[in-house]
Amino acid sequence: MGIVIKDTSESWEMLSTRRPFQGAKTAVDSDEVRMPDGSVARRDYQVHPGSVCVLALDEAGRVLVLSQYRHPVRMRLWELPAGLLDVPGENPLHGAQRELIEEAHVKAEDWRVLADFYASPGGSDEAIRIFLARGVSDADGERYAETGSEEADMEVAWVPLAELVAGVLAGRIGNPGLVTGVLALSAALAAEGGLESLRPADAPWPARPYEA
Repeated sequence: MGIVIKDTSESWEMLSTRRPFQGAKTAVDSDEVRMPDGSVARRDYQVHPGSVCVLALDEAGRVLVLSQYRHPVRMRLWELPAGLLDVPGENPLHGAQRELIEEAHVKAEDWRVLADFYASPGGSDEAIRIFLARGVSDADGERYAETGSEEADMEVAWVPLAELVAGVLAGRIGNPGLVTGVLALSAALAAEGGLESLRPADAPWPARPYEA
């Protein structure tokens, strides 16, 4: 029998922990852990509430993307609508629906889980869930106006999926949510069962448990 490729839960003995930095949304923890060989190592990492991304797909096979300035990398990146799970225990679907409306003034009728991943597990505990949203239309009411933040000057575009996949493979697109989302969507479309085989929107998420 071959190896079953599946992430598994594991926790090494933690000898001490401290929090040298606490920000408005995230923090930094510094832990001392005992390694399997008995030695002690320090692990510094970002403590993060988790995030959701939305890959909104229209009937023409186009994906909704946003262009946004990201100061740490000094780049304007094309991304999926996304946001933090600010409320502890918040249902990630509710967060995703909120972000799609706030960032793009779009709503959707059909929601599925497209992919779950850790943004940078060597230095952060941030877990990200990407939803696929179909049956899209303009949201009701006035468009949400964001001021004084990176979101204030976002550019919105609907781009064919094939064009985004080509951009990823050519190295023109580097946001992890967008890269993961478009490649996962391409794989799902090619798989037996297609998009109907994707997990339901309320599928369990062990990395960020929530109440449905």
